[in-house]
Amino acid sequence: MAECYVTGKSTVFGNKRSHALNATRRTWKSNLQTVRIKDESGKIIKVKVSARALKKNNLERV
Repeated sequence: MAECYVTGKSTVFGNKRSHALNATRRTWKSNLQTVRIKDESGKIIKVKVSARALKKNNLERV
């Protein structure tokens, strides 16, 4: 399953609840983007990063 490289966010599972409280299974997918970054050793790697982490963190993109 896809997971954010920075925050570890991934798909969350739960129930959709109607007004009558009927339960139907559903998923919430995080907004993951594939980006190329430089890691600690200077190598260029492709990782999946959530949109919020892209805005907030200063990742060195290539």
